[in-house]
Amino acid sequence: MSKPKLTLDTLESWLWDSANILRGSIDSSDFKNYIFGLLFLKRSNDVFEEEVENIMKRDGVSRAEAEEDTYFQLPPESRWETIKKHTENIGIALDKAFAAIERENTSLEGVMTATKFGDKEKLSDELLQRLLRHFNQHSLRNDHLESNDLLGDAYEYLIKQFADDAGKKGGEFYTPRGVVQLIVQLIKPEPKQKVYDPTCGSGGMLIESARYIAEQPNGKVGNNINVSLYGQEKNLGTWAIGKLNMLLHNFMDADIRKGDTLINPQHKNENNELTLFDRVIANPPFSMDGWWTLAENSIEVKLDKNGKEKKVTPNYNKVVSDPYGRFQYGIPPRGYADLAFLQHMIAVLKQDGKAGVVLPHGTLFRSGTEGKIRQALLEADLVEGIVGLPSALFYNTGIPASVWIINKNKTEAQKGKVTIIDASSDYKESKNQNELLSEHVSKIVAAYDGAMDVDKYRRTVPIEEIAENDYNLNISRYIDTSEPEAQVDIKAVHQKLSNLEDREAEIDKKLAGFLKELGI
Repeated sequence: MSKPKLTLDTLESWLWDSANILRGSIDSSDFKNYIFGLLFLKRSNDVFEEEVENIMKRDGVSRAEAEEDTYFQLPPESRWETIKKHTENIGIALDKAFAAIERENTSLEGVMTATKFGDKEKLSDELLQRLLRHFNQHSLRNDHLESNDLLGDAYEYLIKQFADDAGKKGGEFYTPRGVVQLIVQLIKPEPKQKVYDPTCGSGGMLIESARYIAEQPNGKVGNNINVSLYGQEKNLGTWAIGKLNMLLHNFMDADIRKGDTLINPQHKNENNELTLFDRVIANPPFSMDGWWTLAENSIEVKLDKNGKEKKVTPNYNKVVSDPYGRFQYGIPPRGYADLAFLQHMIAVLKQDGKAGVVLPHGTLFRSGTEGKIRQALLEADLVEGIVGLPSALFYNTGIPASVWIINKNKTEAQKGKVTIIDASSDYKESKNQNELLSEHVSKIVAAYDGAMDVDKYRRTVPIEEIAENDYNLNISRYIDTSEPEAQVDIKAVHQKLSNLEDREAEIDKKLAGFLKELGI
């Protein structure tokens, strides 16, 4: 009798229990780095053994010959059976195992070694032995899993659990799934397209875009989803998680690079020009400060009125120099990177492309330089829609946010207009933060795609009207959600007061009679 295949519920519970083994030894915000590394190591070992056995059976070759013919190279020091034999310096053995994997698989360079297991102050040999025994409980071979998507789904579950556990720090690498689904369904990526996330975190937006495409006609070619995925992430640990996420979802060719997208975008052609994409999707860090570093030679030294030297920063707009010409609508303030990210997304968008991005509400109405950029974007007719989201959706902030939809190729019906939706009441209240459920997403998307306005919820607003409001996109200016006050019948109220006064006089008369009988 064959062994029952591993289900998603069992897998999720088993993986989360591994985090509980670490609890108390390291900070919860670091759980993901160690658990994801061990998960990938166990998975790659089990799949490697499965592939070797299949090659030996299919081709009738020796094990040594089969090992040379595998897609994924697993050197001897990285084998699970080798690591299990260690009783001391286990962390060092793990670090060597991950380094060897990177050496033999160049596409993983920097991914496996982003986390160090050799620090005995954090991870004792006893603790690592417990973890290895725990990970040894189940086989992660393809043939032992209930479905091909099982590892990817379990990985997404863990990412959310770790974000919940880490609280505010969870916002650095995770966007709530409801928000991701909403943006994907608003920009509607299509088969054969190139989808890009300039601040990809753990890669959830790219994975959801691929999942959406898989459900479309021609969305799959064999077992592969018909899409090309690209991303960049500044945080090294988060970048490694994103790379592993792609691998566990079988996106072996996903091009996820590391680095600061605003300062040093990585996706360029041989002429050092930015690569263009069909769909761009992102949740950049809200209002990031100091997004452009001023060069030392741009800071002047002058004498103050007392003759003392002081450093003087020149006009910021003259200092920022972008070789890619991304900030043609204006240079955002140094303390707010929001519209810098938005303009980067516009710059890498094909002429028939669409983009969806989460930005703080302040981008809708802040004045100064941001106001001028917003005006320029509206006058260029690039803004297709604005969706106001509920507050407290995100781990790292309680402020409300908005989704901007950018379209370089508006239809005739869309030109000169902006679709605005107030979805601030579409949420489920939960313990840690509010949730955008699938029914909320469906409601918002149906209203956005519909041709008709919805009272107190959706409006198609002419840009002329927005111009009259000084290009302020504050949603309350265009959608009135207030409830009308009830009409007051003055005559009826006066009669009611009169009746109460009569009743009060009657009660006073009775009370006086009772007091008289008591001799008071």
